[in-house]
Order: sequence, then structure tokens, then C-alpha cells
Amino acid sequence: MASAPTTQLAAACGCGAHGDVSGRKALAVDADIKDRNLKRLRRIEGQARGLQKMVEEDRYCADVMTQISSVQEALRSVSRELMRNHLKHCAAGAIRSGPVEAEAMYDELVDLMYRHGR
Repeated sequence: MASAPTTQLAAACGCGAHGDVSGRKALAVDADIKDRNLKRLRRIEGQARGLQKMVEEDRYCADVMTQISSVQEALRSVSRELMRNHLKHCAAGAIRSGPVEAEAMYDELVDLMYRHGR
């Protein structure tokens, strides 16, 4: 039931999506920000592999949990950058496009804030 609004939103939002949700693209992405995010994500990938190794080696629980917190904060950092880009380009474009697109974007933003604010 939750996927129906997303599909409707894809057709109406300003993110360059037309129909197929999996084919949505951002309207614009700053190359430097994209590069920073990719580097962060590669670092996070390494941290996740390190966590797997720590668990395999029965490392001290508090140490594993500290590393988990580090990975979570790194992911939040990437998420903030993506949200800023989404607001600056995708949301602003949709809101300027007209009332139907704006309403769809407002719904999307509220949903994003709810899901990522937990």
C-alpha cells in the first residue's frame, strides 16, 4: 500500500521521473558533492567490512557498537548532503512547476522527513 503514493509522486515530481520510479534521476548534482559522497560511501563500505570482521573475531561489544555509531553518523552525513541537493534542485524545481507538482513534492518531503527523522 505504501508504494502507490511513491509511484504517483514519481509522475508528478520535479526530479525528472516520468512513470518508472527506478529510473528517477536528480535534476542536478554538484560534481564536487557527488565526489565527496562517493568517497564517503566507499569509506563506509570499508567500515562495514571492518564491522563484519570485528563480529567474526568476537571483539568487545562496546567497541563494535562504537564503530556502528561511526558508520551511522557517516551515513547521516551523506543523507544530509543528498537532502540539501534534493531541496536545492529537485524540490525547488517541482515547487516552481505548478500546484500539482508542488503538492506532490510537499508530500514527498514530509515523508522523507518522517522516515529519516527516526
